[in-house]
Amino acid sequence: MSETPQPQDTARVSVVVIAYNDAEHVGDAIRSALAQGEAVGEVVVVDDASGDTTPDVLAGFADEPRVRPLIREDNSGGCGTPRNDGMAAAVHPYVLFLDSDDLLMPGAVDGLLAVATERRADVVAGVCVRRELPEGRETVWAPSLYDVSQGATLPGTVLDGVEGHPEFVLDTLSVNKLYRRDFLDKHAIRFPDGAFHYEDFVFSARVQAAAPRLAVTDVPVYVWHVRRQASTLSISLRRASLANWEHRIAAHRAVVEVFRTAGRSALAVAAQTKFLDYDLPMYLRELPQRTAAYRADWWTVTRAHLAGFDAAAVTAALVPSRWLHAGLTALAAVPEGRELTRFVELAAPRPRLVPPYPRAEDGTPVLAGAPADVPLDGLAELSPADLPVAVDGVASVGGATRVTVTVHEMYGRVGALYPVAVRVDFTERVSAATVSAEAPLLPVDEGWTATVRVPTAKLLRPGRLAAWSLLAELRYADGSTGTAEVRAPEGFAGRRGMVLGRLGRVLLVQVVASARRGLILRLAGGAVGARQVVSGRLRRLLAMR
Repeated sequence: MSETPQPQDTARVSVVVIAYNDAEHVGDAIRSALAQGEAVGEVVVVDDASGDTTPDVLAGFADEPRVRPLIREDNSGGCGTPRNDGMAAAVHPYVLFLDSDDLLMPGAVDGLLAVATERRADVVAGVCVRRELPEGRETVWAPSLYDVSQGATLPGTVLDGVEGHPEFVLDTLSVNKLYRRDFLDKHAIRFPDGAFHYEDFVFSARVQAAAPRLAVTDVPVYVWHVRRQASTLSISLRRASLANWEHRIAAHRAVVEVFRTAGRSALAVAAQTKFLDYDLPMYLRELPQRTAAYRADWWTVTRAHLAGFDAAAVTAALVPSRWLHAGLTALAAVPEGRELTRFVELAAPRPRLVPPYPRAEDGTPVLAGAPADVPLDGLAELSPADLPVAVDGVASVGGATRVTVTVHEMYGRVGALYPVAVRVDFTERVSAATVSAEAPLLPVDEGWTATVRVPTAKLLRPGRLAAWSLLAELRYADGSTGTAEVRAPEGFAGRRGMVLGRLGRVLLVQVVASARRGLILRLAGGAVGARQVVSGRLRRLLAMR
């Protein structure tokens, strides 16, 4: 197992696996690489000085000549150094990266190699799936780039450099790509060494700055396991720590510097725009869950970072992101209460501008009262689909589940479109199953209202707790539509209890609000569902101790 294998015509890929204290999963990762077949000539497993039984797991592959363990004596503090070690040891023309707690999809290597050969590509990028565990819910990473069903247009294309498609800077992953090793060596492309977090950001920027011949495909490549209940969270899940945000900002600064040094100014601007549209909202919408001290420090650190952004990057950002940037710039201290809620909800995946709707003295719509009275530039030009409409919802559960929604007027923009009906989609958060109901909208003070009904039996799942999020699709008189997450109204405190369903069936019901005030409906029927609810409460209580 320690001998260096020689390159063969049928063995063209070195898979570099990195591991640290992950004896539970690393074996599965290695097996997923070996299962790719003869195209994988070696699996270089870099153990970053694990203190558990990871070395014993690697020793269990002693009879597999393709597995080459590299045992580091000192822990590097990050993922970059072990990946660099693996690249330095690799002998085959192509290299692919794999983390010890993730998996390669069946056929990934053959699919990527076929594209690389046919298109003479330096880099081939494929689909990464995020799998939430233990639920198993799956989503495509960067769907705007890779998911054709959601409108992605890049799969099947070859890019000679990405400056013509600066949106590609959104893909900061290193693990969903096959790289020609001589391309990486020629441009001295490596990961940042040591305890540098978000090292993928910088590596990806270095690859993009070198103007690779990049083939984009919809080949399924990688399963990224998201274990939110793990004893040690992955770096991307440690957002409750201010240091995590500071590491992310440091990586972002390094990305911009990489592009600027390489003379790729358009990509530097695109990276800043991506930060405004993606990174900033992701952390901002979690602020209510953090301590007051965290919020104050986060606000200070963030404002300092945004102060160095190019004006072109702000102009290119989505309209709600521009409003957030203006609000952060205007406020020296973090807002609290209702004003913080306005920022948080504007940072939601489907941004919404919630009431009240203040105006400046000249009548101009503004984000909030002074000193955050920045004009809502771009509001008048937003399409119905992009309008950040606020929709409140109140739910009641019995034999039927009824949701009464209120659509808020917003500076006259909604009324000008003449809303006529609403469809509410109940989407289960595990299976993504959807149940829908529609009703006409009727005018009320400062908005419109409707009540939709679905049989509660359609929302129950045998033997388990079912959690449903609610999305409202508004239909306007001209046939255009817009969508909004149904939110818990101001002052909503949540409801929990038991109700009788049809035939006297006892149902456990929880109507709660997410961190960003999205309305969540949880239902359980029968003894198994009840046990799930109780065990969930116990886990939360234990976590608070």
